[in-house]
Amino acid sequence: MDLRQLEYFIAVAEEQNFTRAAERVHISQSGVSAQIRQLERELGAELFDRSTRIATLTVAGKAALEHARATLAAAKAIGQAVGEVTDLVRGTLTVGMVIGCTVTPLFDALATFHLAHPGVEISLLEDNSERLIDAVRSGTLDLALVGTATPTPDGLHALTIISERLVAAVPAGHPLAKHRRVTLRDLSGYPIVCMPPGTGLRTVLDQACAAQNLPLAITLQASAADAIADLASRGLAVAILSDSMAAHYRGRLTARTIDDIETPALLALVWKSTRSPAIREFLVHSRRAFTKPAPGDR
Repeated sequence: MDLRQLEYFIAVAEEQNFTRAAERVHISQSGVSAQIRQLERELGAELFDRSTRIATLTVAGKAALEHARATLAAAKAIGQAVGEVTDLVRGTLTVGMVIGCTVTPLFDALATFHLAHPGVEISLLEDNSERLIDAVRSGTLDLALVGTATPTPDGLHALTIISERLVAAVPAGHPLAKHRRVTLRDLSGYPIVCMPPGTGLRTVLDQACAAQNLPLAITLQASAADAIADLASRGLAVAILSDSMAAHYRGRLTARTIDDIETPALLALVWKSTRSPAIREFLVHSRRAFTKPAPGDR
């Protein structure tokens, strides 16, 4: 007996018709009949009552059916297990990362994944968040670390890494440095430097301005937080950053929460499907890396 015979037996049992079963398994009716006869000879019992136009199971056929299904399922599981191991031996993993965002835990996850699965070829590329999300949706990228204004972009799964309020950052002598908090209206009288369209932070800012019908004078744009902070520290514009971004420049800039932007800027790892064993494994390493306590945390 072989797996092909069991497949044909199950098809006839479920279709209750040799012709329909033959169409289902894409061979001739005579081929199906011959294989079923061979199986019956090997088992020493008839599996179908052929006295009517409907192929009904005999007592022996009923006894064999569930075992046949279990055997095919086991064979499929074996093939899947071997395939997954093969994918993790010589597969690929393509990861996207938002421009200007150096996130050490992502690099830690890539490193530990590579150590565990050295045969998987890893690719990493930078782009803005909108294009990265589109690439994950289209399957060009397996996963991407993106800035977003929504916890789960449409059609994707997401793991939120950072969720923070937006802040305005200014040098010590700036009038806004005297405020404990600021509003969009407070900012409307000053030139602004922030990230370009297509980034999560900019999306949050633009949506808040649109909701209040209060456009800001965005005179300078940069993809890297360092560049935004540098421009602001020279008095050229008010920097719009997330809370943790601004914390890196406390020696040069004073950060004030933008009180009327309640929607947080999110940094999230997004993916479309976990069918790929490489994606599933990388998510395991990512969760470990991003939940690992920072030095000194208890």
